[in-house]
Amino acid sequence: MRRVLVVVPFALDAEGVALRRRQVAAVPLADDIEFDFRPVKAGPTSFVSPHDWTLMDIAIFEAGLSAEDDGYDAVCIDTVSDSGADALRSVLDIPVVSPGRISLLFALTLGSTFGIVAQWEPSLARYRKVIREWGFSEHCAGVEHFDTPPDFSSLIEGKEEMVFPRMIDAGRRLVGGGADVVVLGSTTMAAAHAALEEALDVPVVNPGPLSYKLAETFLEMGLAQSRGAYPRPHTPKPGLVHAMLDGAARHEADAGS
Repeated sequence: MRRVLVVVPFALDAEGVALRRRQVAAVPLADDIEFDFRPVKAGPTSFVSPHDWTLMDIAIFEAGLSAEDDGYDAVCIDTVSDSGADALRSVLDIPVVSPGRISLLFALTLGSTFGIVAQWEPSLARYRKVIREWGFSEHCAGVEHFDTPPDFSSLIEGKEEMVFPRMIDAGRRLVGGGADVVVLGSTTMAAAHAALEEALDVPVVNPGPLSYKLAETFLEMGLAQSRGAYPRPHTPKPGLVHAMLDGAARHEADAGS
């Protein structure tokens, strides 16, 4: 049995993790591969500024750091921000798959332009940042949000009647603005994929399930990240990283008590 660790980017309880695990059912996968979901120990409670992005990088890096020693064959990052992925690629020999950049690359195999559905206005800065850094500016037809604050624990569960029409409207604005393909801007939106696909006349990319399928493909083809792009550190310090997050988790627990 091949095992894939999916790192959940927030310190969620079992119920929150179970909602994210539902994404696995959205794509056909081989019977001999299983996906385990592990939340980070501590991290940001929002995701709108460089402060948050830095904390999430560290939190996800720590959560996936032991994956190879724990017997996993691959790691998936459960956030379109791709937080922590590059650091994990530098220390793990197993493939590390993150859904953000691959979703945009995949979209460009289906069309010449893409548009991204974002959650709310404060999230737009991050999308603009990564589109520029990843070199997609000329292919991005736009980013449209549906004006709903994110809920990283319950996702869009129970809010479908309110949220789906707003998401569809955002998708239509993207198509009207020239997007050949629409990409969901967060793995928290996975449950809306079918509704958007039915309502829009263009392909809709669902990042989380795409990353699971790609992890399976990498394993079948024996592929992993290049050491040319992701060199190993001269002096790895996993103990330091784990100590940092263990201390952060204790701090958060004390603050909440």
